Amino acid sequence: IDAAKGVEPQTIKLFKVCRMRGIPIFTFVNKLDRYGREPLDLMDELEKVLGIRAWPMNWPIGMGPEFRGVYDRRARVVHVFSAEGRHGESEVAERAVALDSEEVAAVLTARELGQLREEIELLDVGGDEFSEDKCARGEITPMFFGSAMTNFGVRPFLDAFLELAPAPAPRMTRDGPRPPTDPRFSGFVFKIQANMDPSHRDRVAFVRVVSGRYVKGMTAVHARLGKSVRLANPTQFMAAERTAIEEAWPGDVIGLFDPGMYRIGDSLTEDSGVAFEGVPRFSPEHFAVVRSKDPLRRKQIEKGLEQLAEEGTIQIFQQLRMGMKDPIAGVVGALQFEVLQYRIQHEYGASIVLDKLPFQIARWVAGPLEPQTFDWEGNRQTVTDRDGQPLVLFRDEWALRHAEEKHPELKFLSEAPQLHALAPTG
Repeated sequence: IDAAKGVEPQTIKLFKVCRMRGIPIFTFVNKLDRYGREPLDLMDELEKVLGIRAWPMNWPIGMGPEFRGVYDRRARVVHVFSAEGRHGESEVAERAVALDSEEVAAVLTARELGQLREEIELLDVGGDEFSEDKCARGEITPMFFGSAMTNFGVRPFLDAFLELAPAPAPRMTRDGPRPPTDPRFSGFVFKIQANMDPSHRDRVAFVRVVSGRYVKGMTAVHARLGKSVRLANPTQFMAAERTAIEEAWPGDVIGLFDPGMYRIGDSLTEDSGVAFEGVPRFSPEHFAVVRSKDPLRRKQIEKGLEQLAEEGTIQIFQQLRMGMKDPIAGVVGALQFEVLQYRIQHEYGASIVLDKLPFQIARWVAGPLEPQTFDWEGNRQTVTDRDGQPLVLFRDEWALRHAEEKHPELKFLSEAPQLHALAPTG
């Protein structure tokens, strides 16, 4: 959560996914090195907008240039940061002092100490009791404060996260849950990242080990493709550092070199015929036609759009109207358009123009729809996604309701149907 902006639209979307899947939610209030809203206001907004109670695990001491550190409520220890971090690249020096010790007067001024005691008393009297069980069920969110830019408060957050985060849990397959104790290896591709090393134009598939043991160079079944693949050259990541590994266990995340065979949602298993439930693709809310400034760079743009779509950064749709060959990019937040232009230019050496479209809603369509003949009335447009599934882009809620009333034989879905879990047989 941005300390100044609070809960933003993209936060609400991510929160809904976590709630839907019963995922524990940890809240980190960032950018305390700048002036922002009062911490109590942010707590109140979490409850009113997201519907979840927050329990501050620590509390900020100061804000903006006066941001000195954080107070650990459970340990009753003040963490004062004594050096300035440089863009979060390295850990800063800190000093831990018990709140009730005489030494605390040497690290905090009388005003800072008085304000901290007053705010902590208010939290202790008026707040909830913390419950690890409620945290694990996603019913209460542990709340932390800090600054990623200066690296203030990051270490206390990570330490508490390691302590409170639940152990690896079973993951649902089409045939039931796969527990982490199952001896057979299985993994799930949840992220694709292109150009992690710009000098090598590499592409990495991030795999979460669900069960069993991963061993470097082992062979596994790629469920969607229905064939065996060798899982070679595994790495683990910590910021910009890569480390080669020999093995991994449930809960570990490994990076595999991706020659273009992986997609988000793919399953890798030691035993064939098993596929995990995929990652839902939700409908974007901002749309733009992508045009090339230089026709000679069209191939680079097509490659860039394809790879970024596979990452999940954007969604790409193909127009069906006569003579319309330029693709449409769909994003959840408008800022992603700027990211798209920047990455196409700096990673693929091409420049694009984005012509914004007046649509706000996209719905996948189930039912007897002929995309080429579906009526066009100016307030909607039919397109297809990367799997050839039809969608309709609507100008607003009224246009969507009008289509639903006019075409009761169709279902308009906000989440893409899952097509590829297991490869077809026979």
